[in-house]
Amino acid sequence: MAVVAAGSRGDSTDPWRLAVLVAATVLVLWVAHVYAHALSESVAEDRRIGWMDVRTLVRREAAIPLAALAPVGALVLGTFDVLREQSAIRLALGIGIATLAVQGVRYARVERLGRTATLVVVAANLALGLVIVALEVLLAH
Repeated sequence: MAVVAAGSRGDSTDPWRLAVLVAATVLVLWVAHVYAHALSESVAEDRRIGWMDVRTLVRREAAIPLAALAPVGALVLGTFDVLREQSAIRLALGIGIATLAVQGVRYARVERLGRTATLVVVAANLALGLVIVALEVLLAH
């Protein structure tokens, strides 16, 4: 969401450029997460980790690139004029917001929270996500 929001500011709202930017950013962040976890496990367990360990980490962190598929797909629809550029960008952002809400609900279910606590968790997750997006947009320009 932050990359879409920051990348779509100004005159250039080319959905293809945004799709590539989002995909590349997510790939870099995903590799960084896998690397950080691999290094952390190696240090914590005081051993060199093998390829099987790395494969496990890659699978465990797969949610990062998977979460980007739908927003990137929305931007690609804008590229092929299935959606207008602004509609594609809004859809990508909407998917990001919906994802934050769904993750809040999933967390609340795992924790077996009641209705009120679930609403608080979803609101907090949405608020934190939107603050991060706002900071990215402010700092990007």
